[in-house]
Amino acid sequence: MDVTAVRTYIAVVEAEQFQEAAVDLSVTPQAVSKRVAALEKELGVQLFTRDARGAKPTIDGQAFLPHARAFLRAAERAVASVQPGHRALRVDVIGRRLSLAGLLRGFHRAHPDTELDVVTLFDSATALAAVRDGVIDATFRAVTMPGQRLPPGVEATPVLDEPLHLFTGPDHEFADAPAIRPAQLAGHRIWMPGNLPGTEWAAYYDELAATFGFTVDPVGPDFGIEPLLDTIANSTTLGTFVSEQTPLVWPAGHDLRRIPLRDPTPVYPHALIWRPDNPHPALTALREHLTAAYPGRPDTGTWTPAWTESRTSTSPSPPSRAADCGRWSRPRWPGPS
Repeated sequence: MDVTAVRTYIAVVEAEQFQEAAVDLSVTPQAVSKRVAALEKELGVQLFTRDARGAKPTIDGQAFLPHARAFLRAAERAVASVQPGHRALRVDVIGRRLSLAGLLRGFHRAHPDTELDVVTLFDSATALAAVRDGVIDATFRAVTMPGQRLPPGVEATPVLDEPLHLFTGPDHEFADAPAIRPAQLAGHRIWMPGNLPGTEWAAYYDELAATFGFTVDPVGPDFGIEPLLDTIANSTTLGTFVSEQTPLVWPAGHDLRRIPLRDPTPVYPHALIWRPDNPHPALTALREHLTAAYPGRPDTGTWTPAWTESRTSTSPSPPSRAADCGRWSRPRWPGPS
């Protein structure tokens, strides 16, 4: 159905004259007549009767009026939904219970009038393709995992380097340690059933394990966080990794422990990825909010894989020593506060 014809029909109903409707619409009376005639032909009914006093809706014209108004409002909403600044900003956060969702909540608190559409795409390749194709406005990812490049026309900038903690039960060897060095994990088994091959987080943890000599064990079905907490709480040998800002709640009887890693501190590097030709004003506001809060990666005391150091629009400070499997330097930085 022609939106212009419906709008013209409503204008005639309100003006009660074709001539007045033409003036309101800034068109000729002949154009008004043609539009109404085309609409009547499409509907198969007569919408107006005309006499010397003007135009009056027929019974069919009266019945059509409320639906025509609703149709016009829907059409206007449809157009507005894709106009820059009117459509919700669509952002991928991998998981709603992770720190990235917290970053978005912080942005929304600072910009409460900005509408957000939060999605959770699984793997990096899918998320990058979605940004490239305009399916989403932005994603948070660790870039760029081995064998992968940013698509043409897509940019990234670091927004969060999140320190890792070792997560254990109360009877684990390191349960009472205030902090440990990653090298102390050599020979230990880190249980991560969600570490699926081909994901950027599996690439990160595999390289971390190769650098410091421990084993990442992905065996076993991933039943979610609660069963993982139960298993870790009752084990004397199993541990896993959690990010410093990942919110976790567990039963009091579990007595689970979060142990910071130091010398160096492994940080998981989150970057915001977007298309610079995306005109959505909220995307610019999101980038500015996140980059203003990002302090930059310290020159010393942290570890990240070498592949996370490149192909970002804002490069982190270069470390003072590079290892074959990652980048880190002897700590002069006290670690995360």
